[in-house]
Amino acid sequence: MPAAASVAPVPPQTSRTQAPPSGPAPSGTPSDAPSDAQQEVTVVDPALVKRAVKAAALGNAMEWFDFGVYSYIAVTLGKVFFPSGNPTAQLLSTFGAFAAAFLIRPLGGMVFGPLGDRIGRQKILALTMIMMAAGTFAIGLIPSYATIGVGAPILLLLARLVQGFSTGGEYAGASTFIAEYAPDKKRGFLGSWLEFGTLAGYIGGAGLVTLMTALLSTDDLLSWGWRIPFLIAGPMGLIGLYLRMKLEETPAFAAELAKAHKDEQSRPKVRLREMVTGQWKALLLCMGLVLVFNVTDYMLLSYMPSYLTSELKYDETHGLLVVLAVMALMMCVQPFAGALTDRVGRRPVIAAGCVGFLLLSVPALLLIRQGSLWAIGLGMAALGLLLVCFTASMPSTLPALFPTKVRYGSLSIGFNISVSIFGGTTPLVVTALIGATGNMMMPAYYMMAAAVVGGIAVWFMTESAGRPLPGSGPAIEGGSAEASPR
Repeated sequence: MPAAASVAPVPPQTSRTQAPPSGPAPSGTPSDAPSDAQQEVTVVDPALVKRAVKAAALGNAMEWFDFGVYSYIAVTLGKVFFPSGNPTAQLLSTFGAFAAAFLIRPLGGMVFGPLGDRIGRQKILALTMIMMAAGTFAIGLIPSYATIGVGAPILLLLARLVQGFSTGGEYAGASTFIAEYAPDKKRGFLGSWLEFGTLAGYIGGAGLVTLMTALLSTDDLLSWGWRIPFLIAGPMGLIGLYLRMKLEETPAFAAELAKAHKDEQSRPKVRLREMVTGQWKALLLCMGLVLVFNVTDYMLLSYMPSYLTSELKYDETHGLLVVLAVMALMMCVQPFAGALTDRVGRRPVIAAGCVGFLLLSVPALLLIRQGSLWAIGLGMAALGLLLVCFTASMPSTLPALFPTKVRYGSLSIGFNISVSIFGGTTPLVVTALIGATGNMMMPAYYMMAAAVVGGIAVWFMTESAGRPLPGSGPAIEGGSAEASPR
C-alpha cells in the first residue's frame, strides 16, 4: 500500500513534456514562481507513481515504527533507565529524553534541508533512513541503570539525539518528494499515504508492545523484553534503505539541476538566508500549521497511552489496544480524506479539524476520563477522526508553501522548529502541567490552544489544491484527457 516518505521521480523515458494549455495562470500562484505559460507540462506515468509511492510508504512505515516504539513503551523505559520511587518523575524523565530529540531536529533540518535542495531529495532520504534505524537499534543495546548507573540514561539520550537529528530531514524530504512527483489533481490523495505509512508504523510498534505486555511477565519485560522492538530496527532499516536507494529523483529537482548545468554550475546554489528571510511569510504559516498538526498528533498517538496508564490507572494492555484500534480507524479514513482535499481544497479540511478540536477536545477528554472501555474508545475515536483532517492535508499543503529551489530547506527549517518547540514537547509539557496544577483536563486545553493557532494560519494561507507547485509547471497524469494530444 502507498504511504510515503519519499517519492521517486519519473525516469526520463517515462515522463514527457508538452506545451501548456492556453489561458491565464490559476489564481493564488506565487508571484515569484513562473506562470504556467512559461512552464512545460510534466506528464507522469500512473504505474510508476503507484510503484514509487508504495516503496516510499514502506520506508516511512519502518521509520515511524522505530520512532513510535519509544512512546508506547515509555512507562517501562522509565523504570529501566530512570529508577525512582515516584512514577511521575520516571515518566517525566523518559519524556524528557523523548523531547530532547526534538530540540536537535532544527539542526538536522538546517543540515539535511539545504543538502536536499543541493544534491537531491533521494540521497538525503536514504541517509536519514539508515541514521534513524541505527539510533533505534542502539537503544536496544544499552545496559540498564542497574547495570551501569548514570551511563545508561546518558547513552539513551545520545541515541535519541541521533534519531532526532536524522528525523530533521525526514518529513520535509518525504512530503517534498511526493508533492513534486504527484499530478496536481491527485497531490492530496497521494500525499495522504505519507501519514498512512506513519500510522502503519505506529500500529506495528503499538501492536508489538501490546503483544509483549500481554505475553511477558513484568520482570521479563523489564529485564530483556523491552529491547526486542528496538533491535528489530536493524534489519528493518536495511530494507528501508534498499527501497529508498531504488528510487530516483523528482522531475522538479531534475529541472533545477538541469538549470544549474545550463548556468554552468555543478549543483543548484541556495543560501540558508534565502531559505529563511526570503520565505518568512511562508515559514510563519508553515509553523502555525505544523503546530496544530503535531500537538494533536503527539497528544493522541504518543501521550495518550501513557496518560491512560499513569494518570488514569487504566490497564496498560487495554489502553494500548484502544489506541491501536483508533489508529486502524484513522488508516481506513486517511486515503478518502486525502482525496477529499483534492475535491474541496486543503483549507476547508484543515479548518474543519481546527474547529473540531476547539469544540470537542473537552467533551472527548471527559469521555476518556469516564473510564469505561466504550467511553474511552468513543473519545479517542473522535480525536482520531479530527486528527485525520491534518494527517490527510499537511503532506500536500506544506510543500506548496515554498518554491522548488528552496522547498526542502525552507520546509525542513519551519517544520522542525515548530515540532521541536511545540509538538515533540507535548508529552513532557502536559505531564508537567498536570503535575503542577493537578488538573487532569490539561490535555484538552492544550489541544484547544493549538487549534486557535492553526485556525489563524488557515485564514491566511492560499489554497493550493489542483494547482502547480510554486516554481513548477502543471503536472498531469498520463492517459488522462488532459494528457492526450490535442
